[in-house]
Amino acid sequence: MAGAISNAARGEGQNIIVQPFGGNAITMEALDSGIAEFTLNDANDVYTAVTGTGDYTREMPKLRIVAQINTFPVGLFVRDDSDIKSLEDLRGKRFPVGWNAFPLSIPLTQAIIATAGLSLDDVTPVLVPELIRGADEFIAGRVDTAFFAVGAPKVAEANAALGGIRYLGIDANEETLAVVRKYRPYYYFTEVSPSPVRVGITEPIQMIAWDNVLVAGEHVSDESVTAMLTTIFDRKEDIVASYPPLASISLETAYREYSGLEYHPAAVAFFESRGVEQVPQK
Repeated sequence: MAGAISNAARGEGQNIIVQPFGGNAITMEALDSGIAEFTLNDANDVYTAVTGTGDYTREMPKLRIVAQINTFPVGLFVRDDSDIKSLEDLRGKRFPVGWNAFPLSIPLTQAIIATAGLSLDDVTPVLVPELIRGADEFIAGRVDTAFFAVGAPKVAEANAALGGIRYLGIDANEETLAVVRKYRPYYYFTEVSPSPVRVGITEPIQMIAWDNVLVAGEHVSDESVTAMLTTIFDRKEDIVASYPPLASISLETAYREYSGLEYHPAAVAFFESRGVEQVPQK
């Protein structure tokens, strides 16, 4: 995603270099300390970084939201021929835990099973480092469920390798919403319907979703933020051609409220100049 956006920005004359970092916590540190300018991250993780909670040991007050980029429906899936028909059926099953190389999965997986009244005490934990390895362990039969975003290529790989997989839906209501928001404040539910690219979705189901946001450091100039937003929304076709999952980028939903987080002043000015009002927090 960063590569697709950066390529379009360079096409507009912006000097953007994509620099890999070792995990989301390191990218938050880089922005807050002024080492880097922009990154993409889960809005929930930005909140924990700003407030110094979760995996963060200090507050990072210099992080600023620039725009909501896209939504990630995520969930747990099982073999299509499995006797696991609901989240409740995961009780006692081999369940991926750990996630030391992708800690965003920790609150997400726990929130998902919490909607069914389960905790890690109710499953058989199996350590996995990150998403790809977790899916590989599932394909190899060493765990009974895997966790991934809908539409990911690795999900299609698991589907082909095992002769079919299916996602487990959530019983979405006000009570379960309160449960998942004990883990992170901006989780919400969204209905996901079958489509050719949504492998494992055989009928409309409710899933947890989170917002992927563009984040900047407080030190980033107004000119740089304005140029970046102009690229994203005026050259969307080029970005999507490079990375199709970004087709959901929308100017109408990009200025979303996240209580407790600040937008960069130049982002606020940009949206106002385009006649976009802030969308209430989900």
